[in-house]
Amino acid sequence: MCIYMCVCVCVCVCVCVCVCAKKKIYHTPDLSVCLCHREVIHKAVERYSQTWKKQEDNYQKLRSNLSSKCHGLEEAIITQNNKPVGSEIVYDGSKKTLKVTPELFSIFMKEHPFSNKTLDTCAVVGNGGILINSSCGEMIDSAQFVIRCNLPPLANGYEKHVGIKTDLVTANPSIFNYRFGALNGPRHPFVESLRRYGNSLLLIHAFSFSAYTAVSLRAIYTINDFESPIRPVFLNPEYLKSLHLFWRSQGLRENRLSTGLITTSLALELCNNVHLYGFWPFSNHPHDLHNLTNHYYDDMQAKKQFHAMPAEFDLLMRLHSQGILRLHLGDCPTGGK
Repeated sequence: MCIYMCVCVCVCVCVCVCVCAKKKIYHTPDLSVCLCHREVIHKAVERYSQTWKKQEDNYQKLRSNLSSKCHGLEEAIITQNNKPVGSEIVYDGSKKTLKVTPELFSIFMKEHPFSNKTLDTCAVVGNGGILINSSCGEMIDSAQFVIRCNLPPLANGYEKHVGIKTDLVTANPSIFNYRFGALNGPRHPFVESLRRYGNSLLLIHAFSFSAYTAVSLRAIYTINDFESPIRPVFLNPEYLKSLHLFWRSQGLRENRLSTGLITTSLALELCNNVHLYGFWPFSNHPHDLHNLTNHYYDDMQAKKQFHAMPAEFDLLMRLHSQGILRLHLGDCPTGGK
C-alpha cells in the first residue's frame, strides 16, 4: 500500500512522495491542486484584487533609477555608436569575448532606435497559458507599442486573445536551432514565419553564449538575402549585466533574467504606461484553478535552472501593487477598454 505525502519546494512547486515497500517515488500530483500551490495562488489573487491606480511618484522614481543604472534607451541594443570596430563584446553567459570586426560592425544598427524617445502606452506580451480564451487581443493591439517574446504564433485563432500588432519581438537563438534546423537547410520557412511581425524590430540574444553567435548571424544573413522587412538588432550583453545588478539591488536573487523581465525593464524606461499580459507562472488559472498549459500555444516547459519565474512574478506583482506597471490577469473587458 502506498502512502502519499505532499511537500512544497521553492514556494510553488508541489511534489508528492509515494512510500511503497521502503521505496520513494516522486511525481507531480494529478489528483488536485496541492494545498500549498492553492495558497500561493490565493495570496497572489488577493494582492491583485486591490483596486489598481498608477502611482506617478513611484513610477518616476523607479524609471529614474533604472535609467541611471542601466541606460536602456542608449545601451539595450548594440549599435555602431556603442560598439565600434575593434571594441570587445563580453558574453553575459560566460567570460568569453568577441572582437568587433568590420564585417560584424556593418550589420549593427547605426543608431539606437529608442534614443530621445518616450512612448505613451506599451504592452509587453508574455506567452503564458493564462492568455487562452482571454479575449485580450483588441486591448493589446490598442497600445502604442507592443513587445512580444520569442517569436510566438499569432494566427490560427490566437488573434482574438493575443492580438497581432508587433513593434518589437525577441528571439532566443535556441529557437533558430530547434524550429529551423539551425538554418543549415532550407531557409524559406524561417523567413515566412517572420512575415506575421511585419517590419518590427527583431531583438536577438546573440551574445549570451558564444554557441549562439554563428546561428544568429545566419539568421540575419537570411533576413537580408530574402529582403524580409523585419529589422534585426542585437541585445547588448552589457545592458543585461547592469540590469541583473539593478534587479538584484531590488531583492531579486536569480542567475539569469527572463526575456519577459528584460523587455519589461526596457518598457519601463521607454513608456509612460506599461501593461503586462500573459505573465502568470502557475499551472492553474488564478480565478477558478482550472489547468493551464505553460504557453498559450503549447505546453513546453521552461528550463527552471535558468529562470525562477515565481520570484520574478513576485517582483512584477510588487511593481503592480506600487502602481508602477499594470498586470492583466484573466479575461479582458469586451471592447478592449
